[in-house]
Amino acid sequence: MEKPCLNDKNEFPDDEVLSRYLGKAKKAWDSFIAFLNENHPSFSGEWRYYNDGKSWLYKITKKKKTICWVSVYLNMFKTSFYFSDKAEDLIKASKLKKEYIDKFIHGKRYGKIRGITVEVKKLADLNAAKILIEIKEQLK
Repeated sequence: MEKPCLNDKNEFPDDEVLSRYLGKAKKAWDSFIAFLNENHPSFSGEWRYYNDGKSWLYKITKKKKTICWVSVYLNMFKTSFYFSDKAEDLIKASKLKKEYIDKFIHGKRYGKIRGITVEVKKLADLNAAKILIEIKEQLK
């Protein structure tokens, strides 16, 4: 199983570091951040180093609500969203690809939540993340 790249606690994931690891996927990263800034100005993002996973993660929040977690891998990044059971109907009715819907329906439970992770290597991969953000926004 692949591991996230940002493992050096002393190397903050600035633009240069992200470019080095993301490669061609950096364009998708920049587009993702621009999308968040333009369409969700109430969201904020923060890089933090987590000792339990020994890597840097980007946490996107709206006030106290976590929208998603982002981890950086070689030539891609992954966005992970966690939903309670009340999101199931919205996810089923969404325009998500069947593979993501199935990941949620049959996914591992973490207490009362289940996750969906989207691998982003190119711009087109952002569509699923955008849909999941909209679903998060619909939930109270």
